[in-house]
Amino acid sequence: MDFSLTDEQEQIFQMARDFATEKMAPHAATWEEEKRLPREVLNELAALGMAAINVRDDHGSGLSRLDAALIFEALSYGDPSVSAFLSIHNMVAWMVDGFGSDEQRAEWLPKLASMQAIASYCLTEPGSGSDAAALRTSARRDGDGYVLNGTKSFISGAGFSDLYLVMARTGEAGPRGISAFLVENGTSGLSFGAQEKKMGWIAQPTAEVRLEDCRIPDANRLGDEGSGFRYAMMGLDGGRLSISACALGAAQAALDKSVAYMHDRQAFGKPLTEFQALQFRLADMETELSAARVFLRQAAWKLDQKAPDATKFCAMAKRFVTDTSFSVANMALQLHGGYGYLSDYGIEKIVRDLRVHQILEGTNEIMRLIVAKALLAK
Repeated sequence: MDFSLTDEQEQIFQMARDFATEKMAPHAATWEEEKRLPREVLNELAALGMAAINVRDDHGSGLSRLDAALIFEALSYGDPSVSAFLSIHNMVAWMVDGFGSDEQRAEWLPKLASMQAIASYCLTEPGSGSDAAALRTSARRDGDGYVLNGTKSFISGAGFSDLYLVMARTGEAGPRGISAFLVENGTSGLSFGAQEKKMGWIAQPTAEVRLEDCRIPDANRLGDEGSGFRYAMMGLDGGRLSISACALGAAQAALDKSVAYMHDRQAFGKPLTEFQALQFRLADMETELSAARVFLRQAAWKLDQKAPDATKFCAMAKRFVTDTSFSVANMALQLHGGYGYLSDYGIEKIVRDLRVHQILEGTNEIMRLIVAKALLAK
């Protein structure tokens, strides 16, 4: 088994890491303070081919899920909040590419790839978080189109994005009655709630997406009627890997900051690097992140290969990598002592940002259910 990256993958990772170090890390605290998602940086990332990573190469970069995991790990080294938002945009682009008609692909993918149109994903509702198949937003047929009514919650990019991929009920209760729709910003009946006040991901705008007699043409339905939930779950396999990669990259940054701090800081007349207990902490953090990285890349490989157990591995990786990354970031804060609690060192932001990675794209409790279901089905 070959665990090495290709020369091209090494170059992709290094390009993304250099961008994160030079263009993102120095400004991450400012973006958070201003509560501003930097559209100019998103445009630069699009110019590097990172806005349509897994979209076929007639409209996108045509890269693999493993390539995407490398990119998001590298970018999150600079700022997990902005990188995670980019991963959501990429998930929508992949879904348009995979399930859209030729006309939809031709209309939307060039805009998504260039960030002329920024996209948000709308599945969660106030009354259906983990139980996504119970969503109540409706899409009623009316003439040559649909009328949408309902509310989506915790939507990254709400009010900021140009395109919203909305899951809505067109038929029976449960997953088979759900369809997917593309709703453009500015559509009559589309509005947004107040911006949420959050623990982390503060640079990202997050709010409700509200649909009140929101009329869209039949051409804005993505794929077949009744197939929306299946599309959503397929999209989440890749989304879980991307969110895990974002957690991993930020945790690596926290570990690297801790190593540098321990070289600089002294206690009881000697550098912190000479205390064996702290050396053991660093060794454990490095080991856990290395294990998480191998696991994540294996899951990405399985998804690329369309392996029958890919969904199970994506769920396992999401649970393990995000839990591990948060634990490592939290330990990095502890190693910094009181300074880790201050915003100047950048550790407390990483801890706050990474906490939500254990919740979104399916909570880690739901990941356990997915894994258990796969095991018990044998």
